[in-house]
Amino acid sequence: MKRWTASDIPDQSGRTAVVTGSNSGIGYITARELARRGARVVLACRDETRGKEAEAHIRSEVPEADVQFARLDLADLASVREFARGYGHERLDLLINNAGVMALPHRRTVDGFEMQFGVNHLGHFALTGLLLPKLLATPLARVVSVSSGMHALANVDLRDLNSERGYRRWIAYARSKTANLLFIHELARRLARAGSDVVAAAAHPGYADTNLQTAGVRMEGRTAAERVVGIANRIFAQPAEAGALPTLYAATAPGVSSDSFTGPRVQGWRGAPGPSWRARWTHDDAAGERLWGASERLTGVTYDALQR
Repeated sequence: MKRWTASDIPDQSGRTAVVTGSNSGIGYITARELARRGARVVLACRDETRGKEAEAHIRSEVPEADVQFARLDLADLASVREFARGYGHERLDLLINNAGVMALPHRRTVDGFEMQFGVNHLGHFALTGLLLPKLLATPLARVVSVSSGMHALANVDLRDLNSERGYRRWIAYARSKTANLLFIHELARRLARAGSDVVAAAAHPGYADTNLQTAGVRMEGRTAAERVVGIANRIFAQPAEAGALPTLYAATAPGVSSDSFTGPRVQGWRGAPGPSWRARWTHDDAAGERLWGASERLTGVTYDALQR
């Protein structure tokens, strides 16, 4: 079977994409490659300076790129609503829920949610719901959420979504990545029930060399640990360009099905994109429905367009 690469991305001319967390890492590569293939790309990033630097950098690499920075802080639901209100394009072909945080010391979002659950799941849940009318109005649109193979460490605890009973950073991260998969599972079910042709899919990068792994130790000022993680990344991880391929495949390859999970083929770690293993609890209809209900209550965002 031919190895799928970024050169296999179909022409994206006339299509519009939103990529969250696109100022660095796999988000940046995803945005750049979509722009290279002709898509208009909105760089949805928290930090304005870094977002505009990414915009300029993409234009230097792809002179014909149609890219634009727009501020989005997934740790602040007011910012999510402001982004959605300001989205002025007529269509939305691709919503790439890429941004995320990993294994941070205990922090809370502006709205009081545990940071990893709040950013990785709730922020994207709200964003997708607020942009849903645009997605539904665009033929063959796709939503792609970036999860992680680390989801296998823990199921969501529906009785303690905000880690009130105790915080373990890696378990909280795993639960947020399971939440990503349950969200896609339930979104796919609801889209199908509504007769929509929007595809909801998930992807993961395997072990990719990005700044995600070092953010937590950097926040704590653990410089020695940061150096060790950086060295491990350089030795063992695949480059960000390879880590972005599963996301790009899920977003653009023909025949991608709803509720699919794409990742690197070699033990879920590295290599060309292909179908990925996922824990059985990420297919749990009842858990997906309960998480959906809790997410609506916590964010105040309801998917009314799917209930008409």
